[in-house]
Amino acid sequence: MNAIASAALIFCALATATHLITAGLVIRRYRRTSSRNTHHQHSAIAEPITIIRPVCGVDHFDRETLRSTFALDDPNYEIIFCASHENDAATPVVRALMAEFPERRATLLIGDDRPTANPKLNNIVKGWNAARTKWIVLADSNVLMPPAYLDDLLDAYTPQTGLVCSPPIGSRPSGFAAEVECAFLNGYQARWQCAADAIGFGFAQGKSMLWKREVLDRAGGIIALGAEIAEDAAATKIVRAQGLNVRLVARPFEQPLGPRQLKLVWNRQVRWARLRRATFATFYIPELFAGSVAPIAAGVFAFETAGGNPVLAFVALLTVWYGTEAIVTRVAGWHMSRLSPWAWVMRDILQPVLWLQGWTGNTFTWRGNSMSVEDPSQPHATIAARA
Repeated sequence: MNAIASAALIFCALATATHLITAGLVIRRYRRTSSRNTHHQHSAIAEPITIIRPVCGVDHFDRETLRSTFALDDPNYEIIFCASHENDAATPVVRALMAEFPERRATLLIGDDRPTANPKLNNIVKGWNAARTKWIVLADSNVLMPPAYLDDLLDAYTPQTGLVCSPPIGSRPSGFAAEVECAFLNGYQARWQCAADAIGFGFAQGKSMLWKREVLDRAGGIIALGAEIAEDAAATKIVRAQGLNVRLVARPFEQPLGPRQLKLVWNRQVRWARLRRATFATFYIPELFAGSVAPIAAGVFAFETAGGNPVLAFVALLTVWYGTEAIVTRVAGWHMSRLSPWAWVMRDILQPVLWLQGWTGNTFTWRGNSMSVEDPSQPHATIAARA
């Protein structure tokens, strides 16, 4: 075997071993949470909590996910919904839910302040300023909150924790495009984030974030999250700068998907790739090799060069990579259907292209807002009208 083939074999072995290790960490995490009693005594923190949910338009499952905010086990919380405009499609949905659950303390705040380049963060600022509790949860409108949502967040909190969050677990996809989005959310992004958390290197995800208010106030308050174009990247850096850790909940929360258009799924992945590249470039570089395509190709090449059967090598590696993902998905209880293996393959084929797209542009569109990763310190987002 020549030097190139030897290097290819080493790369294949290392990448496959990394895949197996991260999968093993996720399996261990879910088996541990399944084996213990999931009915918590409300955490050691029995103080009131404010949940802030920014809304912008109405997606397929938003009525259900927003309704879940009112059905939590904890009796001691208040809800602040935030919308930029009264005529936003989400405001009548929120008002109807508030009328349906009058026993819950819930408020809808409307205002279009733009202190940062991040329109989602701008929408949240008024809610943060209105909150009067020490503990605040920032939660996207498409997160489905289980009844034990607050307990799950608080259970992950320790004295060395600065922030508790959860990656979204894609569920209820309708159609192949949604299956591909599920593949990105679960077997790729959630797997890596859970694995990072398991080795003490957790990083924030903006879908659900539990803050102890003083942690963010020490950094300058809610506006400090505008230091980066992605508020979760800013959150990670703020927490680590204080010598604290970002922790994940034991079992991440669900994001129901419904039908998706492949173009929109792709645009969303490109947006996230550009944000990762702009905020954590050192960690973005190895993403080129995170999927199965390069390791399998390297393994087949090395095996063929050594005189082996390349078809046998291809089938063996394919089985290892996607058999492992199937086991992780089953143990974790994530979505899996007959389309899932094809979606996993499609995700990995697209991964190198996505990585290149992350490097080749600085702009993206988020819910009608044209944004750039170049200068997050200035509020430059252009707000487009929504139908």
